[in-house]
Amino acid sequence: MKLRIAIQKSGRLHEDSIKLLKECGIDINNGVNKLKTEATNFPLEVFFLRDDDIPQYVEDGVADIGIVGENVVLEKSRPPIRTVEKLGFGKCRLAMAVPRSMEYNSIKDLDGQRIATSYPGILGDFLAKMGITAEIHEISGSVEIAPGIGLADAICDLVSSGSTLFMNGLKEVETVLRSEAILVANDKLTAEQQQLLAKLIFRIQAVKKAKNNKYILLNAPNDKLSEIIGLLPGMKSPTVLPLAEAGWSSVHSVLNENEFWDIIESLKEAGAQGILVVPIEKMVI
Repeated sequence: MKLRIAIQKSGRLHEDSIKLLKECGIDINNGVNKLKTEATNFPLEVFFLRDDDIPQYVEDGVADIGIVGENVVLEKSRPPIRTVEKLGFGKCRLAMAVPRSMEYNSIKDLDGQRIATSYPGILGDFLAKMGITAEIHEISGSVEIAPGIGLADAICDLVSSGSTLFMNGLKEVETVLRSEAILVANDKLTAEQQQLLAKLIFRIQAVKKAKNNKYILLNAPNDKLSEIIGLLPGMKSPTVLPLAEAGWSSVHSVLNENEFWDIIESLKEAGAQGILVVPIEKMVI
């Protein structure tokens, strides 16, 4: 029994999806133009597909699971197929943008306007929720040029840095959706497939936790030990080992990336010395 996974054959999420599987210890050969391959050390068959097709393949059971952008799932799968894990990469936002010359005060300024987008479903739901009536023009590709050629008054498109909007004389005014890569699954997996999926999710979570945390080692004077330990949340509690030099201890712990610099500064102020920070490859709790 194998688990069949669909990932992008090219594009924004392809390389990160391959990297994630390899970080999970799964060896796959993704040769040029291959549409299907198998892992050599895990019961996994990989399909390389267009991102827009992945939700339907998973929903129909052609693939058991898939890695795809949340925005694609919400647009192409209604109701959305089951999300089993958010993956933390491929982050972007679906946003509304208008010409920089347009005076914009609130979403109400879009009432009665023409809006170009490749996401008519998501946009329609958003406008209905906000009580806005607008004319939606569905187009594929180069959405940002629509106002400049007179096709629309505003656009709704994926944004990462915002540089494309700027180059086309647009300004971002509303966030419709924040999206990232997600792992989705068919609702009719067998018990054996569910077990394989659970093993894969376990590995993915270990990789994600490692990326969000750093291993820290430091030397602490014993008379400041309680204060320093109080600054280190760790997984349970820090490890404390005596040093050869009397009056000093070595403290080992784990810090979350989001808290890292604030805590490092506090540790220095509390008397910690020789602070070493080491990346974590896997983290199992």
